[in-house]
Amino acid sequence: MDQNTLIDIGNQAMLLIVYMSAPLLLSALAVGLLISIFQAATQIQEQTLSFIPKLIALVVSLVLFGPWMLQLWISYTQDLYLGIPQYIN
Repeated sequence: MDQNTLIDIGNQAMLLIVYMSAPLLLSALAVGLLISIFQAATQIQEQTLSFIPKLIALVVSLVLFGPWMLQLWISYTQDLYLGIPQYIN
């Protein structure tokens, strides 16, 4: 295994992490922004108000995007295992 192969595997792994975390982070960001706007408009400054809606949004996005994320993970792992003979040479 040469240096370029190792860098390519690491690059694919980091890209996979970005793809898998993006739906969850973006949904939490959107809900947090909406709750912040609501708190600013109503002047309710309760810190725990945004916890439950963010948690619900994360669960919903995990249910919606979970199969896609799992398919990405399985595909990456299969490609990694099937490439072992090429990595050894």
